[in-house]
Amino acid sequence: MARYIVLLGPPGAGKGTQAAVISKELDLAHISSGDIFRENLKNETDLGKLAAGYMNQGLLVPDDLTIAMIGDRLKRPDCVKGALLDGFPRTPAQADALAKMLAEFDGRVICVPYIYVPAEVLIERLSGRWSCKQGHVYHEKFNPPQQPGLCDVDGSELYQREDDQPATVERRIKVYFEQTSPLIEYYRAAGLLMEVDGTQPIDSVSEQLLAAIRKVA
Repeated sequence: MARYIVLLGPPGAGKGTQAAVISKELDLAHISSGDIFRENLKNETDLGKLAAGYMNQGLLVPDDLTIAMIGDRLKRPDCVKGALLDGFPRTPAQADALAKMLAEFDGRVICVPYIYVPAEVLIERLSGRWSCKQGHVYHEKFNPPQQPGLCDVDGSELYQREDDQPATVERRIKVYFEQTSPLIEYYRAAGLLMEVDGTQPIDSVSEQLLAAIRKVA
């Protein structure tokens, strides 16, 4: 039976970093819903064209279309043994649809690691980011520039993207927790949720995630 892992975590929890570690250590394809959308839009696939029609009108892409894109990706050879899903599902309805789809592949979700980080820590992590026009990134607490306000590499002035400003960050995190809470409870009730403290050092989070997954893999 193919094994699938659904990785959950709010913005700033380090989900992308941990997804890369897990997929490499367990030899599983890392399936990012964002990457799948971008690929379909870029290649102008039939599914991509349909999705673009909704997005160009400022509408959410319907679940059935999103699920079709995910299903198309999971049919590729690198997913025969299973995959690590990142960014999908987002709702209990999508989780139900995923379970039905995986059953067709003789697979199922074996666990749902959830990297939990309190909102105030996430805000500190995300709102402290500053960048230069060349894309060099700093953090006022964790990776400050040698001279405040100036890039170490090219000496240019640092600025804060709108996405990284405290008010925007706070809204993003609030929306995440509001939208994802039902999904977290869905997987908790199914006995699949595995919470890991995301405030620990990166290596410690990786070790705990892998240990938890290996118990059921």
